[in-house]
Amino acid sequence: MPTNDQLVRLGDVELCVETFGDPADPGVLLIQGGAASMLWWEAELCRRIAAHGRYVIRYDNRDTGRSTNYPPGRPAYALSDLARDALGILDSLDIDRAHVVAQSMSGGIALILGVDHPTRIASLTFVSTSTGAPGLPPPTWSSSAEPTPAEPDFDNLPAVVDYIVSWARREAGDSPYFDEQATRVLVEQDVARARNIASTLTNHYAQRFDGPAGGSFGDITAPTLVIHGDRDPLFPLAHGEALRDAIPGAELLVLEQAGHGVPRPLWDVFVAALVQHTGR
Repeated sequence: MPTNDQLVRLGDVELCVETFGDPADPGVLLIQGGAASMLWWEAELCRRIAAHGRYVIRYDNRDTGRSTNYPPGRPAYALSDLARDALGILDSLDIDRAHVVAQSMSGGIALILGVDHPTRIASLTFVSTSTGAPGLPPPTWSSSAEPTPAEPDFDNLPAVVDYIVSWARREAGDSPYFDEQATRVLVEQDVARARNIASTLTNHYAQRFDGPAGGSFGDITAPTLVIHGDRDPLFPLAHGEALRDAIPGAELLVLEQAGHGVPRPLWDVFVAALVQHTGR
């Protein structure tokens, strides 16, 4: 569990933020995906990145962890508001420009930051995300033996934990790296610290998915790295390839035998690529 996190107030929103490393080092802002608190950027991974001379920031998006939440099914925000939250966190830490790492749904946040706020972005890294363009392959759930989890009773926390673990197992696909025991420990911590777990599991998918005002992926000017698992069942690898092709000069790192996300056995590969990318 976080030991030195803090609540940052941005207007009428509170966001829980935790930092690792020396504030004098280049800032790396980690943004998690849908329904995922900052705990999914695990503390050990953050420390490994910080050990290479990076000031690492992770935080709970609205409706996750200890940050502001809204009634289930009624999120009072859009994706662009979450992008402004990210900038507000940088402002609170006196960081003019940061390297932004965005996973899954938060790729939309990184897109808005990269297009509409380029002077604040030193580089972008997209992890397990997609352009959302028509014609890309659908999820490969049908080839998985893992059934679609049924939504739990949100008052039954053990059932909620089982539900989230089932989704994590499903998103790992046929990757050999899925560690159910470690995932369950993480999920139990996440559920225990959430202000409202029903909001966490509902509201990110009910928000308004707007985009940048100034263009799209082709208008990103920041150095960009795309990281994608070759066994991702939610966004098959073609999504990562399309994202690389859509952003001028972007590079693609394929994580072999990885599903959706960055599994622990590949942290060294991920950290090495991120340190190189953010050191330019």
